[in-house]
Amino acid sequence: MSRAKREQLSRTLNSHLNNIHETFQVLDQTSSLPLDKVSWDDVIQMGEQVYKQATIVGMLWTGEAPEVSALEGNMEAYFNMLQGFLFLSHGSTVGAGPTLSSSIHASVKQVVDSSFRLLKESVSSYGSRNRDQKLSIPQLVGAVWEACSALKKTPATNITAIGRTMTQVAVSMKDVLREMKELKPASSDPTDETSDEASNKAESIPENDDNSSEGDLGNDLSPEEMKIAVSVISVVTEILAVIKELIRCITGLVKQEDANKSSNFVDSLEKLLKLCQGIGVQVDELGACLYPPQEIPAMKAAAEKISGSVDEIQAEIENLGGTTETFIQACNVLRSSLGQLNSLVGDSSTADLVPEMQNLAVTS
Repeated sequence: MSRAKREQLSRTLNSHLNNIHETFQVLDQTSSLPLDKVSWDDVIQMGEQVYKQATIVGMLWTGEAPEVSALEGNMEAYFNMLQGFLFLSHGSTVGAGPTLSSSIHASVKQVVDSSFRLLKESVSSYGSRNRDQKLSIPQLVGAVWEACSALKKTPATNITAIGRTMTQVAVSMKDVLREMKELKPASSDPTDETSDEASNKAESIPENDDNSSEGDLGNDLSPEEMKIAVSVISVVTEILAVIKELIRCITGLVKQEDANKSSNFVDSLEKLLKLCQGIGVQVDELGACLYPPQEIPAMKAAAEKISGSVDEIQAEIENLGGTTETFIQACNVLRSSLGQLNSLVGDSSTADLVPEMQNLAVTS
């Protein structure tokens, strides 16, 4: 008998799941109909109602097996709540740029996915004597609570979403920088002045002792390679300084314009974010190129792309009227570091050609 009831509940559940899936697709589309902007606070409040309904599920389904009609009514109430939650969430994306829309979509999806897992497990455990299965339901209710609580941390404006993402780009660069600082020169003749100079520069760079690794592949860098590594570290350090000042410039601009009302302003912020993300990709490339044998052509290409992106960032900020002296100074210092790196890799490339040309002369 329990099996037949469980199958009935499963059919009801699948019907509701299909309806929610169809509704969820609305979040991936731009509505052609004019929508009223929904406050994110309203979405948060609806999320709290979803959690309350999840709590009811937990209490109802873990007790003595109730009538199937009661459980179906409980499921219907839950899915109606989810439907309302999805429509409110969609309304909150009015005027949202790609970054904010993506953040909202991810948060909403967590609520929906955790609700699905809870209801599927609830139906699966109906009439079951498996104690562990029933004990898992409170944990799944907890997962719904975490997803609904996370809505409070979801950015509610374009500027907040873009600022957080830009900060995440900087954090990723810091991770790459930390790995770069773990690179060590190969052991060499202590009388070698070039080796001493490169070693001293590497030692002067602050390191996190907890993250250092004496057995890394980068511990066999030649003095020339170590010079390049030190130069790249300088470049990435200055890139982080530029992004820090960029965020300050944007913060100053927000006081002058409402990011949710000016589509041009939002478009400019999205462009700046993409440029920063592009620089992040090149920083990853530089980090990978430092391990021997160092890839000089790839370094040159990465440095060139970074330089072009910095020029575009500065031009965009100037167009917005948010340029500051400290930002310009940070950009100029970065350009100087890039110039030094280009000089080093240029010398390295020329040095590599000398033995090759000598070999050609011998064999000709």
